[in-house]
Amino acid sequence: VQLQAFGGGLVQAGDSLRLSCAASGRTFSESVMGWFRQAPGKEREFVAAISRSGIITSYADSVKGRFTISRDNFKNTVYLQMNGLKAEDTAVYYCAADLVYSGSNYVDSHRYQDWGQGTLVTVSS
Repeated sequence: VQLQAFGGGLVQAGDSLRLSCAASGRTFSESVMGWFRQAPGKEREFVAAISRSGIITSYADSVKGRFTISRDNFKNTVYLQMNGLKAEDTAVYYCAADLVYSGSNYVDSHRYQDWGQGTLVTVSS
């Protein structure tokens, strides 16, 4: 799966932003999709993930209640709606796809085989 993330930008604290990740190929609906982020000087961290059917979602504690992940298997796109943005949400956001593994351990970045190029989100306080 080839992935392209977009929708990042510069916003103020408290604002909302929606990231999109468009996937090419016919295996999108068979892929678990995840969002990760990497802030300057920090390691990449899990943000959210969604199961192949879209029924199961998982969130990092730091974004729970503010971010929502969703997917449209007809449009081969996964979304990350981010509300109540904080300065600490500033990072490059990456989408990722896992076609191989079963189970609900969505947090481990090693699970994902394909990664998008990242989109920068900057939140000013």
